[in-house]
This record gives sequence, C-alpha cells and structure tokens, in this order.
Amino acid sequence: MTTLTVNGKRVTANADPSTPLLWVLREDLGLTGTKFGCGMALCGACTVHLDGQAVRSCQTPLSAAAGKKVTTIEGVGATRTGKAVQAAWAQVDVPQCGYCQSGQIMSACALLEKNKAPQDADIEGAMSGNICRCGTYNQIRAAIHDAAGHLKGA
Repeated sequence: MTTLTVNGKRVTANADPSTPLLWVLREDLGLTGTKFGCGMALCGACTVHLDGQAVRSCQTPLSAAAGKKVTTIEGVGATRTGKAVQAAWAQVDVPQCGYCQSGQIMSACALLEKNKAPQDADIEGAMSGNICRCGTYNQIRAAIHDAAGHLKGA
C-alpha cells in the first residue's frame, strides 16, 4: 500500500511499488486525463506534477510518489497558474486532436510556476519534450505568452 496526495486528496494505492504512476492514476484512481503516449518518457503525453515538478508518469514508479503531492490535468485548474493556462489554451484555440494537450498544459504550468515571464527560448526549452503530432507549437507558444501576461496582470 502506497499513500500519496493526488489533486489535494490523500489516497492509498494498492499496487506494486514499481508500477508506473501513469497506470495507478488511470486504472486505479480513474484519472484518465493523463495520457499514455510512448511509454518511454519521450513524448510528454503522460506529464504530471510531482511536488510541483513536471515528470513523465509512464516512467515514474509509484514508489517515487509515496508521501508526495501529485497534480494531474484534472486538478491543475484549481491553481491560479492552471486556470490561466487552461483559459489561454481555449482563447488561442490550441487543441486540434487534443491527445497531447494534458501533457502540454502540465509542462506549461510547471514552466510558468518557475518563470513568470518566459521568452521564446525558455518556452522551447521547457516544452521540448512534449510532442504534438498536429504541430500546434506556434499556438502553444502563444498561449503560454498569453497565460504569462494574465498572471502578471492579476
């Protein structure tokens, strides 16, 4: 049994400690917003926050989350940064197929928590591990700038 806090709620997972966090979130806790992409931490679709840091949940064992705070796409909107990013995503009309968007949003939120005024190079560096097959990179960059502006102005 592993205890962790997911989206502000303390939960106990009855899974092998080596089980990828992704599968515990999706299968055991029913939080299906976090997506399986490549299974090798290369595409970013499975990105969640572990104690505020963006991590690839497909390669993060449950044991690494023991006693820590996990935030998923289902919970990030409860934060000021998450609200700003999600609003900017809708305003800029970022999603096309939408599959990668939860991971993109989670990475963008982690960036904006550390850097409230990112330049294009900062955004490219922070988002480089997130792949969008639809190629919405320009919209993603614009949405991050938009969210940063809203966070600055609030």
